[in-house]
Amino acid sequence: MKDQRFGLFHLPPGADFAQGFADGLLARYRDHPPEVLAGVTVYLNSERMRRRVHECLCASGSHLLPRLILLTDLAHDPILAGLPPPEPPLRRLLTFARIVQGLLARDGSLAPRSAAFDLAAALSDLTDEMQAEGVTPGTIAALKMDQFASYWQRSQTFLSIIAPLFAEEGGAGGMAARQRLAAARLAARWANDPPTGPVIVAGSTGSRGPTLLLMRAVAGLAQGALVLPGFDAGLPPPVWEAMKDAMSAEDHPQYRLRRLIALLEAEPADVAPWHAAPAPDPARNAVLSLALRPAPVTDHWLEEGQKLTGLPQALQGITLVQAENPQEEAAAIALILREGAERGLPCALITPDRALGRRVTAALTEWGIRPDDSAGRPLALSPPGRFLRHIARLMARPLTADGLITLLKHPLCHSGARRGDHLRLTRELELSLRRYGPAFPGPADLTDWAGKQSDAFAPVWAASLGAALALLEHPQDGTLAQRAALHLRLAEDFARGSDGTGSGDLWLEEAGAQARALMADLAAEAAQGAPTDAQSYQRLFEALIQRLGGDQRDTQAAHPLIAILGPREARESGAQRVILAGLNEGSWPRAAPPDPWMNRRMRQEAGLLLPERQIGLAAHDFQQAAGAPQVFLTRARRDADAQTVPSRWLNRLTNLLSGLPDQGGQAALQQMGARGDEWLRLAASAAAPRPEQREDPGLRPALRPAPSPPRAARPIRLPITAITSLIRDPYAVYARYILGLQKLDPLDAAPDARDRGTVLHAVMERFVREAPPGEAAAEAEARLLALAAQTLEKEVAFPAERLLWQARLARFAGQIVAAEARREASPQALEVKGEWHLSDPDFTLHGRLDRADVRADGRVELIDYKTGTLPTAKSQEYYDKQLMLTAVMASEGAFAALGAAEVALTRYVGLLSDGKTLETAISPEVLTAERAKFHHLIARTMDRDTGYIARRALQLKDSSGDYDHLSRYGEWQMSDASQRIRIGDDDES
Repeated sequence: MKDQRFGLFHLPPGADFAQGFADGLLARYRDHPPEVLAGVTVYLNSERMRRRVHECLCASGSHLLPRLILLTDLAHDPILAGLPPPEPPLRRLLTFARIVQGLLARDGSLAPRSAAFDLAAALSDLTDEMQAEGVTPGTIAALKMDQFASYWQRSQTFLSIIAPLFAEEGGAGGMAARQRLAAARLAARWANDPPTGPVIVAGSTGSRGPTLLLMRAVAGLAQGALVLPGFDAGLPPPVWEAMKDAMSAEDHPQYRLRRLIALLEAEPADVAPWHAAPAPDPARNAVLSLALRPAPVTDHWLEEGQKLTGLPQALQGITLVQAENPQEEAAAIALILREGAERGLPCALITPDRALGRRVTAALTEWGIRPDDSAGRPLALSPPGRFLRHIARLMARPLTADGLITLLKHPLCHSGARRGDHLRLTRELELSLRRYGPAFPGPADLTDWAGKQSDAFAPVWAASLGAALALLEHPQDGTLAQRAALHLRLAEDFARGSDGTGSGDLWLEEAGAQARALMADLAAEAAQGAPTDAQSYQRLFEALIQRLGGDQRDTQAAHPLIAILGPREARESGAQRVILAGLNEGSWPRAAPPDPWMNRRMRQEAGLLLPERQIGLAAHDFQQAAGAPQVFLTRARRDADAQTVPSRWLNRLTNLLSGLPDQGGQAALQQMGARGDEWLRLAASAAAPRPEQREDPGLRPALRPAPSPPRAARPIRLPITAITSLIRDPYAVYARYILGLQKLDPLDAAPDARDRGTVLHAVMERFVREAPPGEAAAEAEARLLALAAQTLEKEVAFPAERLLWQARLARFAGQIVAAEARREASPQALEVKGEWHLSDPDFTLHGRLDRADVRADGRVELIDYKTGTLPTAKSQEYYDKQLMLTAVMASEGAFAALGAAEVALTRYVGLLSDGKTLETAISPEVLTAERAKFHHLIARTMDRDTGYIARRALQLKDSSGDYDHLSRYGEWQMSDASQRIRIGDDDES
């Protein structure tokens, strides 16, 4: 009879695996000499599990410890010396990418060339999987897939790339191939020379080929044992029998364990308990087991569901939190974790959604709590990772003002000496670029700007920065090695700044060291890559840092009772309060990734893993974690895009309970939800202002402001373009001309309607001014378009907008020329400035006249060009006074080129419309009325009792203004009455 210490064992779902395994191990060797336990070898599946098992063994008293080895360290075992070193992942990726690029260059129908690296990465993954599972290219080539002829033929073209990697068993391969080779050699060694001490594999499901190979070898040893995690011993034999077909059962939580047991020629009944301690809640485990039955046997719900009793009591330890959005979900989770930790309970948030984990971390940070996050932060999101990624983007496209300022503001830029001076000059440069440009700054622009500064350090700073930027202006040879070298040089130059030595703080700390190692690997392996352009290099680097960059753990002390874990770590947590979060389809479980090479049927025939394997493993993690003493199931009903779908496991549980009203299923479901709603209410209350805060007048919603400054502070000079604002939104005039606040110009200087109007006004000025006598319509149209092309080339730095505006003008050039030919008046003044002074009150109106034509009778026509919508006659009567006041100014002699002119009409001309014009006849009576209206408007504006009302009469209520935030619009509505606010002292008499 075989020793009961060895064989197949399990710990139930929900059990603290590390503690249970340690207790069971010590119980088996309690009556043996101490050195016997020291002779035990235990293989564990993660560093966290090894650490926890070690802690549990040490906490149980003084004794010798077994040898604890990670499964991933198998290839480093001294007894397996002589294994070939693994091929660097980067070398394989670059080699595959070079070959794939060659294939795509010869046959563009296979895939777009931009997909070369993605296809190479997929090939690398497939190669690792084939080597891990012991599948050769010959096995795949022998598949009969006539029903997928075209798809299969294309896949074979790419799969031929990986054939050389399988030429010999001991040839170079990735870590997966080396792990399998190590497991195979260890199994062969044990077959001839078994180990003298016990060997145990604990905590693994055997989901990967090398691990499965080792577990089979251990199971064959006289002193070998396998301890399986989360084994559902209560499943009836028919359910185990139904899980033989991978195509239908791969996504069941127990399928991998069933497959392992079958490969060992055993039955589920042969798996014995490792430790006598029961699961934390066996009744709940029974409910979850039934809910997670594989699809072919869910009809068992009808039979076995009737046997369940006391469901409210069985599920008393589960709380269901269904938030409206991820923010609410994160807030509730943070509160649950905090409350549990304050009660001294070890708590764990388990989720595959890293964005949700970061939200919870941010919420906990507000309370001064730093959780132990097992995932850490990806290198791509670390400061050096972002810095390197941004420089790669600058290499791939023209340098823009916003790209430059983003780089200069990065904490690693100029992180050597005089960092403070760098930040100060960066601020001044940003303001200059926002106001004056250029949109695409270069070294010469920086030198010119620095020469105008009073700071003596500015020229030195601009020179060092310009020297680095100059490298971006001269593309290097298109080899990958040279682009990688340029990338590294730029990164160090920008990080060092004007110091002249070192590389600043770029390579410091863990993230910096990993970034430096990545760049070193890229430089070392660049010869394997194909020649690449700047855009391809950027895509390559983005993919590399995401794929090979790794994660950095926070080195600061974390809270000892709060951890954020991934789903696979559920069996390692040992937490008493567990939160399973992000339970939505696509998040947990994640959708199976698309495979560009082999479909499900091909994978099954070849002996590869089906896409559903990840779903099955995730289901096992869910079942394991959901058996903890206290469990919270959380999800958000909506994400940033749309309504979400509950996770299939949550759906199965709720559907099972809803169908068992007589057993208390519906009551249990309602109670689970009620407990979750209470946590949501508490989280909302925690985020709401406290009563004493709500009573603070400073926190009350603002009223609609109408500030009333003294007359001496009110502007006595305004441009004619500001009069419309004075009528529609007086508060904007107050903010702009009294407070002196200007809208900050955008840094990404995309051309807008104002730029378009300025450019096209200049085109029309030249077109009219340079018109030769007797010009034919065709010649005039050609000249107009030529002038437009010249002006756009000179004034607009954006090719796309140049082409768009040129095309729109060309569409209506014929109508513009025809309208010019029909006019009987002659141009008299183009783009002239003028001023009109009022004496009572003292006020000056100034502005620019686009064009004035003089008729034969001496009367004048005033023309204003518009590139947008023309104002209606009603709008001109009440609000849009620009052209009407221009007529008043002309009649008052405000424009020297016209004198005191008699105005016959005003005309708006649409340049980018279908030749539309809007004419208004001008008579002395009209001018008298407009003059009186303007006098009244200015007199009212200068009155001390008149407030500058915010958003007084906007054309559209949804229109946004430059000063809406200052007026706190949103706290008040357009229908609210204004509150006049007297500002400053009264004027002295």
